[in-house]
Amino acid sequence: MTTIERVDYQEYIWSIKDTPDIKVITGIRRAGKSEIMKAFIKRLKANDAAANVVYADLSVLENESLLEYHTLYNWAKEHHRPETKNYLLLDEVQLCSGFELAINSLHSLGLYDIYLTGSNAFLLSSDLATLFTGRHIEVHVLPFSFWEYCAYHGNTDDLQSMLDKYVVDGGLSGSYIYGHERGRLDYVRNVYHTILRRDLTEKYNLKDSVMLEQVAEYMMDNISNITSPNNVSNCLTANGSPSNHSTIGAYLKYLCDAFVLYKVPRYDIQGKKYLQSLDKYYLADCGIRFATLGKRNMDFGRVYENMVALELIRRGYSIYVGKLYKKEIDFVAMRGTEKIYIQVSDSIVSDNTFKRETEPLLSIRDAYPKVIVARTRHEVYDYQGVIVMDLARWLNRVDNW
Repeated sequence: MTTIERVDYQEYIWSIKDTPDIKVITGIRRAGKSEIMKAFIKRLKANDAAANVVYADLSVLENESLLEYHTLYNWAKEHHRPETKNYLLLDEVQLCSGFELAINSLHSLGLYDIYLTGSNAFLLSSDLATLFTGRHIEVHVLPFSFWEYCAYHGNTDDLQSMLDKYVVDGGLSGSYIYGHERGRLDYVRNVYHTILRRDLTEKYNLKDSVMLEQVAEYMMDNISNITSPNNVSNCLTANGSPSNHSTIGAYLKYLCDAFVLYKVPRYDIQGKKYLQSLDKYYLADCGIRFATLGKRNMDFGRVYENMVALELIRRGYSIYVGKLYKKEIDFVAMRGTEKIYIQVSDSIVSDNTFKRETEPLLSIRDAYPKVIVARTRHEVYDYQGVIVMDLARWLNRVDNW
């Protein structure tokens, strides 16, 4: 099986090594959290042969005794070695009932630099602050990017055809080993249904997962569209599934907490303020949409916008939907002092489409970069100060602004 070194995540984890916080690797199921931890362990050992690297996968039978938190605590203390660097790495930590008690005690003693992974149902972003009272750093992992997808398949030459395949295959790399499309799609569906039917339904004691699935499918069908719990509730009710905005709002939060969806709020460019209503939601992986809905209502422009949203998150940007008077900017991307305005399009060949995409950007009167990312199939060019980039080349990191 092909192995891809996920450089961005490795470099980030390495940069926070030996800091006093508990490092928690989070992300949607099958995003590759365990493999990232194993790669980090390999690098630790290669970098410092004297380091004491203590690792346990709590999902394997040989570690069954560690599923009680007192035992886990005592085992970790026994394996500590003074006068050297000590690292504790636990995979599937949620299988130990009360694990946070053991981890917090070990952290208080300062015996280890601690790294954890686990099921996304038990290590939700919303739970971490409660579990570790603010003493943690979250390392958030997304499925394979387009750049990683091309590297995995050993094809970085024909980027356009690879992008067409990535729209269908997505980034859940465990599906790539299936030679037949049916097996690949079944794998992706199983991951998705496990999150909904087991993780979230059990965690929140939902009576059934039908409404949750309906909300998830509605959101997949409407990725990149501005929406609200009221809009979703009204649509489902009109289609014979009575619901209310409070329930829908809760389900949307559950899906975001489990990293199935990413909520992107709006930003008033003129007033330089964040808006409280009508957000956009993006799906964690385009392959889930295709496996669940097929080509139903396939709008490639919105799918590409979803890809750009995820790639911006991968690159460390905070993203917002820009509002300028009555015009919309797909993304206002911020990272430190950096700010970029971005429009995303399937094709900008027609004059009308090109005008529609450039006008909002040209209306912005500040000096921050303005970019259109579209399937141009050309190298970067400039139009009145607007940078125009090919989607496949940008996703594959051939070009950047």
